[in-house]
Amino acid sequence: MPELPEVETTRRGLLPLLTGQRIREVQLRNRQLRWPIPAQLPKLLVGRTINGISRRGKYLLWDVDSQDGGGFLLCHLGMSGSLVAHQRVAAPGKHDHVDIVVGASSRSVHTVRYNDPRRFGAMLWIEGPKPQHALLDHLGPEPLSDSFDAAYLYAQSRGRSVSIKSFIMNAEVVVGVGNIYASEALFRAGIRPTQRAGRITLPRLAKLVDAIRATLSDAIRAGGSTLRDYVKADGESGYFQLHANVYGRAGLPCTHCGSAIRQIVQGQRSTYYCPRCQT
Repeated sequence: MPELPEVETTRRGLLPLLTGQRIREVQLRNRQLRWPIPAQLPKLLVGRTINGISRRGKYLLWDVDSQDGGGFLLCHLGMSGSLVAHQRVAAPGKHDHVDIVVGASSRSVHTVRYNDPRRFGAMLWIEGPKPQHALLDHLGPEPLSDSFDAAYLYAQSRGRSVSIKSFIMNAEVVVGVGNIYASEALFRAGIRPTQRAGRITLPRLAKLVDAIRATLSDAIRAGGSTLRDYVKADGESGYFQLHANVYGRAGLPCTHCGSAIRQIVQGQRSTYYCPRCQT
């Protein structure tokens, strides 16, 4: 599933190609995603200019404007989605559900194609000058922002008996810490993923905050992780998974101490950790 690093990598890839460009055409081939794409989306978008693209958690927000008012195109990549920009676009495949064509001249025209085999993504319209939507209302702070720090995580975790891995994967606590990145950050912080969140001390949570920031930053620089369907905005794969310390390495030696990496299941997701380095 595309997580924060994959979505941020997509945003950074699309931003220089789309900012300031006019939307020329929108083709809807399959509206049946997690929530149906509004049938009027082409009418709402065509002729508008893209002012920029921001990110909130795993949601991309295209800021589009026109003389009669603007709004935001909210995009979510779901479990298997990707947004790829093409200058020469091939005939659409089975899972190519939406094309958005932008540009003013032949040299600047790009087709942004939304591909989603499992159709768990979203493409919705938010009317108005601010990106206010029920899907965004309850999200926690961005992990790379100043509002996410040890004091915040400590306050949120007191009295919580849930495991620390499940805790930091809760988007109402902090957004974008997906399964791969939770395992990797906990390894960097030396915290066993089964520890109860409410029992972890402030100094250890400070290490975890730093580890989450470092892990996500490294993943963004690596273009995210490609495990199945995800590709970057240029169609290339991410490669952070090639540098994982624990994720996907069950039975292999720990990169730090040589102990065999263990695999367990938490919340129906695989968790990987080192029994010696993480306590």
